[in-house]
Amino acid sequence: MLADKLEQILIAELEANQVKHIILDKSKKSLEQAKADGKNSIIEARTRADHEIVQLKQIADQKAMKDATELASSTANRLATMHARSEKRMEMVAERIFERIRSV
Repeated sequence: MLADKLEQILIAELEANQVKHIILDKSKKSLEQAKADGKNSIIEARTRADHEIVQLKQIADQKAMKDATELASSTANRLATMHARSEKRMEMVAERIFERIRSV
C-alpha cells in the first residue's frame, strides 16, 4: 500500500514535471513569436513612416515651388510697377530740364 502511494506520488511528480516542461516550451515559443511579431511591427511601422516622409517631402516641395512661383510673380509685378514709375519720373525730369533750358 505504501509502495503504491509512493509510486503514485512519483508518477504525479513526473507528470507535473512533464507539464512544466510543456508549459515552459510553449512559453518559450510564445515569447519567440511575440519577439518576431514585435520586430515585424517595427519594420512595418518604419516602412509606413518612410513612405509618409517621402509623401510629406513631395507635398512640401510642391508647396515650396508654388510659393516660389507666387513670390517670383509678385516680385516681377513689383519690378514692372517700379520700372513704370521710374520711366514716368524720368519723363518728368526730362521735361523740367527741357523747360529750364528753354527758359534760359
